[in-house]
Amino acid sequence: MQPTILIVEDEAEIARFIQQLLEKEGFACLHSRDGHDALRQFQTHQPQMIVLDWMLPGIDGLEVCTRIRKTAGTYDPYILMLTAKGEDFDRVIGLSTGADDYLVKPFSPIELVARVRALLRRSLRQAGTPQRYSGAGPAEPQF
Repeated sequence: MQPTILIVEDEAEIARFIQQLLEKEGFACLHSRDGHDALRQFQTHQPQMIVLDWMLPGIDGLEVCTRIRKTAGTYDPYILMLTAKGEDFDRVIGLSTGADDYLVKPFSPIELVARVRALLRRSLRQAGTPQRYSGAGPAEPQF
């Protein structure tokens, strides 16, 4: 079963690029343009990972992350913050709200795929699944 990734990004061109990149690597992707829809899709689809922008209309990415982490139950997706906010202080805030990883825009597509794979590998090890995600990743320029 291929992992499902929820991409939460309000800029359509960036969202489309990320989705194409991850689908090319074999991941199933969903997309939300704002925080309210992201929370609805999280509840409905329970993705294994969320690629989350900080600056969103409605509820911002920090609040989305906080609400997901406060959700009762055993379901706990990995959250990778992907944002233009790149100061050390911003990174600390993002990680302290519950993000598992943090990547700053502009980003390297190869690095994004590598970070997604690394986080999902961790979940497979914890579940005792020997499955691996492989591939060199795309050789595309930074976005």
